[in-house]
Amino acid sequence: MRTSFQRAVAIAVAILFTGAVVPGTVASASPGASNTTAGPVSNCLTLASPTCYSPRQYRTAYGIQPLTDRGITGRGQSVVLLELAAVPGEAGLTDVRQDLGRFDSVFGLPAVNLQVNTSLAPGASPFQASSEYFGDIEFVHAVAPQAAVRVVLVPQAQGQVATLTTEFAAALRLASSLGGVISVSAGLNENSFTPAEAATLHSALRFDTDRHVTVIFASGDSGAAGTSLTGTFTKGVDLPACDPLALGVGGTSLDASHTTGDYIGETVWNRPGSGIPGVVASGGGFSDDFARPAYQDGVPGIGAHRGVPDVASDADLDTGMAIVVVVDGKFIIGQSGGTSVGAPTWAGIVAMADQYAGRHLGFINPAIYQIGRGDQYHHAFHDITQGNNTVQFGSVTIQGFDATTGWDPVTGWGSPDAQVLVPLLARDVTR
Repeated sequence: MRTSFQRAVAIAVAILFTGAVVPGTVASASPGASNTTAGPVSNCLTLASPTCYSPRQYRTAYGIQPLTDRGITGRGQSVVLLELAAVPGEAGLTDVRQDLGRFDSVFGLPAVNLQVNTSLAPGASPFQASSEYFGDIEFVHAVAPQAAVRVVLVPQAQGQVATLTTEFAAALRLASSLGGVISVSAGLNENSFTPAEAATLHSALRFDTDRHVTVIFASGDSGAAGTSLTGTFTKGVDLPACDPLALGVGGTSLDASHTTGDYIGETVWNRPGSGIPGVVASGGGFSDDFARPAYQDGVPGIGAHRGVPDVASDADLDTGMAIVVVVDGKFIIGQSGGTSVGAPTWAGIVAMADQYAGRHLGFINPAIYQIGRGDQYHHAFHDITQGNNTVQFGSVTIQGFDATTGWDPVTGWGSPDAQVLVPLLARDVTR
């Protein structure tokens, strides 16, 4: 499993949730509150060379701000996040309500409408959050400030792939009843799964697709190597991102104005030595198990097998959007990274498109590829043409792929210019 991460955010104190919640119920967070009154102890926005963007700068870079200015904010939509439940005694946990309350206060956002479903993880503390958990919510909320967020907690399976498969398949099915967009920042090299396990996940994705739900997965943070539970990396792509029914999101390094947020450019995210073992570059390549889906027919560079990712957005720790964490009465404004922040970014954009269309768009991959082939492509997307996802783990080099004009197996069609893309999705998605 991948995690979002904030450089210079060292969390050593667990803030335990003290409220009582009946196992298997939904816990609703009241508007975020924090008794923190002092300024941040660390702030990536105010460094001499800032290493993060504010939510507004991030929205501006990706063409989201013009939509929010028009009231396209995700209102009336719900984004569902699948998150691993905290384990008793786990280090580095915070109270997500405190994190969100301070995040909203710092950046002038409305209180998030948050509910946490613990039916698959009875007894789990609903608001005890890892950096992955609170980071995913903050990204969705920054992109689509008025979308509701529904979290489904999934029990941790201690690396047992069969159990993880069963749990995530159940969570995917449950999530379809809670919202029109599902975002998951988790995956493993597809060679970690048996054919039966892959089929179980595909069946759950089919269940969601049939109910007009968009399902988005991070493509992985290990470059051309699939995510590994063992520390041994081999060439491959992550499942479920490589499933043809998933929208796979790769990673970039964003260059935007730290004053206005205006977009300047992007390259492939590939930063070895970034401080997180196994988190170095945009996942991407070609599936060994899934044939090329019809929506990828005729795309240059795609052969007989499913290519992934489909799209991309910022994943670089040194160019990420600012997130906020509250620890022991103090808070930090820190940067974030990994393709695990790309999935909730795109989830927020799809929620906005659902609002714009007045319906759940559901399976958007065919429309994404139609737009990519069309004359609006360079208006709806930033085409990433520089960089690659070749990676090295110890003495082992895993040869990756180059970013090229149009679709490529590193950043897909590229990152969004949402003010053009959202109306096109609302127009082009058909049932």
